[in-house]
Amino acid sequence: MKTLAFGASNSRNSINKALATYAASLLSEEVMTTDIEILDLNDYQAPIYSIDYEKEHGIPDAAKALKEKLQSAYQIIISFAEHNGSYTAAYKSIFDWMTRLEGSVYDGKSMVLLSTSPGVRGGASVLATAETSMPFFGATVKASLSIGKFYDVFDIEAGEVMDPVIKQKLLEALEGFKSE
Repeated sequence: MKTLAFGASNSRNSINKALATYAASLLSEEVMTTDIEILDLNDYQAPIYSIDYEKEHGIPDAAKALKEKLQSAYQIIISFAEHNGSYTAAYKSIFDWMTRLEGSVYDGKSMVLLSTSPGVRGGASVLATAETSMPFFGATVKASLSIGKFYDVFDIEAGEVMDPVIKQKLLEALEGFKSE
């Protein structure tokens, strides 16, 4: 069984990638046996979607490669960065391109959706958007969790959540994968 995890951000120091990586490690260590692959959204950069670009150049290889990766997984963890209440431009662009490919983007995959930010709400707005829209693109959302005040609850150097209450909530979200 293979689990993919990534932060929906192109920041080299993405706190959402750190959270997705940590969640994946918790999943494999404490919830269920699974092979983990951490993706970096920077490996899948594509121009902003445009019908004109598509007609002239076709669909970028990056979109095809990411969709292939997603389809190879059994389940997926995504932690969404929030830019002005919505998806990052990097995620939205590659996602828009993947919707132009045959079949659904997430192809029935089980997903745990996360978000975090330095602020109190922890990316709650983008997470709500993702929870609502993902099923339309083939995702089976098993659980979601928004974690606020990232730097107060996460030890960057250790790469782990230090707050036991938040860690327990994250474990409970990951337990959603066991309901299959």
